[in-house]
Amino acid sequence: MSSICPCGPDHKGEDVSIPLVVGEERLAPAQDLWSTASDKAVKLRMETSGPGSEPSMTIHQMFKATLQKYGDLPALREKINGIWVTLTYEEYYQHSRAAAKSFLKLGLKRFHGVGILGFNSPEWFIADVGCILAGGLATGIYTTNSPEACQYVSENCEANVLVVENHKQLIKILQIRDQLPHLKAIVQYKGELEQKLADVFTWAEFMKIGKDVPDAELDAVIDSLKSNECCTLIYTSGTTGNPKGVMLSHDNITWTASAAGAMTRQRMGEEAVVSYLPLSHVAAQMNDMWICMRFAATTNFADPDALKGSLGNTLKEVRPTSFLGVPRVWEKMQEAMKAVGAKSTVMKKKIGDWAKGIGLTSSYSAMNGDSSVPWGFTVANSLVYKNVRKALGLDRCRACFTGAAPITKDTLEYFMSLYIPIFELYGMSESSGPHTISWIQDYRIMSCGKVMIGCKTKLDKEDADGNGEICFWGRHVFMGYLNMPEKTEEALDAEGWLHSGDLGKHDNNGFLYITGRIKEIIITAGGENIPPVPTEDGIKEEVSIISNAMLVGDKKKFLSMLLTLKCNVDENGEPTDELTPLAVEFCRQRGVTASKVSEIINNKEPAIYEGIQEGMDRVNARAASNAQRVQKWTILSQDFSISGGELGPTMKLKRPVVTKMYQEEINKFYGE
Repeated sequence: MSSICPCGPDHKGEDVSIPLVVGEERLAPAQDLWSTASDKAVKLRMETSGPGSEPSMTIHQMFKATLQKYGDLPALREKINGIWVTLTYEEYYQHSRAAAKSFLKLGLKRFHGVGILGFNSPEWFIADVGCILAGGLATGIYTTNSPEACQYVSENCEANVLVVENHKQLIKILQIRDQLPHLKAIVQYKGELEQKLADVFTWAEFMKIGKDVPDAELDAVIDSLKSNECCTLIYTSGTTGNPKGVMLSHDNITWTASAAGAMTRQRMGEEAVVSYLPLSHVAAQMNDMWICMRFAATTNFADPDALKGSLGNTLKEVRPTSFLGVPRVWEKMQEAMKAVGAKSTVMKKKIGDWAKGIGLTSSYSAMNGDSSVPWGFTVANSLVYKNVRKALGLDRCRACFTGAAPITKDTLEYFMSLYIPIFELYGMSESSGPHTISWIQDYRIMSCGKVMIGCKTKLDKEDADGNGEICFWGRHVFMGYLNMPEKTEEALDAEGWLHSGDLGKHDNNGFLYITGRIKEIIITAGGENIPPVPTEDGIKEEVSIISNAMLVGDKKKFLSMLLTLKCNVDENGEPTDELTPLAVEFCRQRGVTASKVSEIINNKEPAIYEGIQEGMDRVNARAASNAQRVQKWTILSQDFSISGGELGPTMKLKRPVVTKMYQEEINKFYGE
């Protein structure tokens, strides 16, 4: 669509293919593609020519190369007392060096961890980069972790220092401090300490501790860093046992940042992102830290209550050039916009519906490479699309991305109708983040895009329909799981291919579609293999009051489903009993005056239960076989949440946890 770019104005910036000047390649001798020891280097999966053959670089080399031309540009911005405060790239680098010296002074040993436990902030980045420059392993810890979970990660990475956000997180660490033999110091990066304790420092104190460490001492450590050695640990969320420490090398990070940024047409020194997703997760870290560092972008930190409602305000202030949202974030935006739309005048609704029809047609045309626009597009754009983008803070946004969990077609088409295509990404911690990428010139709805330049995909054990296990190859494939040789051998085959555990297939144009997850596949008593996500998405699309759905029925004679209703959350992000405005509207349309989840369940509100059953009937009518039809369902008294344990940090459903929590309800389906 030549006249207008779906997510803001087109721009011809500096050629992204300009290589960074990084100097000599630094590699340690290595024979094997994988390792489970923190101090053992690996052989890189180098291509002989083209993408994937670029010289490797360390994090420090990438940082210095960006500084050469972009040192004065804003790197990190956060709001303090209502005012945006900026660190330039040069200041960011100097702060990272100061932190590195302090880590050395506190006794950080080579290949030992620095655990970081807190919400996204400049201090998080500086601690992470400082740790890497000092030869340590930067290790994000989820803020939702219990003290026991913090202890497991801290012990596993042999953390010498733990960096915590505030008193709430500090208390967790103080509870387990005696069980951490490697721990030498704790640093609190926000606020003053409530009491003075030995080896516990404020951020200001920490940043001064290493001031006497000579530059030459730090430079000697930096010069000894090798690009095929481990520098970062990403811990999996541990839905099936203990979390695994995914070892990422300097090259994993720097090469992936370059490749992903080049594929999405990042422009040097011109990009801006909002950082709000947990940095202990690979998607946020790659997007907010490393791609930004590689392309001299500005990272703007959201408020800690971003996911409880303030994200919208931050987006409007920052107006990012790209935005990564997990599916739940896009769903929440969709719900909020629908709630506003429901209150509009009849005339406004008519204009909105007309514009959305044109928007959906135009988006599908653009997706299929047709640059012509239907009659009325220009009017719809100025009346509706431009205003919606502005209201969302996405008027400068050239690319809206989603990843980390499956997204519904309903949500994707809703944003397409507003001429805001959302591009799906796919990957895992073990692939340093992305493996396939969709972007403006190359996407298909419900596909997660094409393989990243310089990488390869193999579908293992393909069936007659072309479905097979998705396997990855490339410089983004991780080194191994820390101290877990058996788990590493399960993930990496003898040739070095990474097995994802996901099922997928390609279309004729090379687009990858995820068709299921091997571990999530439900095998009924009759032996039928059923991927749960399509059925779960189907009911959410059919019945607007449904928030979450989980299919059950493994080894059972028939399928059943656990359902939750859309409800408001409190200031801690925990679900309340109050229905959302959209859910209340669903009730009103059926003559029900309920405003609480409990009212619907206690009264077994016939009109609502009938509405859900009708939606279920429509989903069942599309089922490929009788075995794939849902025969029983129940509404749970509370929605799923991160704090409740049913959802992971990126709001991905934790099936084993939900099964355990609601075993009683599941047993009732089957008379057990």
